[in-house]
Amino acid sequence: MPNDTSDHAVSVRVGTDGPMLIEGPVEVTLPDGSVVRSDRFTVAVCLCGRSARYPWCDTSHRRGPPRSRRGAGSE
Repeated sequence: MPNDTSDHAVSVRVGTDGPMLIEGPVEVTLPDGSVVRSDRFTVAVCLCGRSARYPWCDTSHRRGPPRSRRGAGSE
């Protein structure tokens, strides 16, 4: 089937001091239910909660200790 993607695995890389790197394009569903999309070939998703471009990484993790992730544990 031309539209069958079941055999295609998406590559995700998670480091200890930076963003999650995902082979794109990707759609990310935020805690409020809104969906954002990036068509880049590799997408950096913020894990530290500091990014001004959340959910996309803007390298803010390099400027200090991590904060709690946005949406994590919120009610």
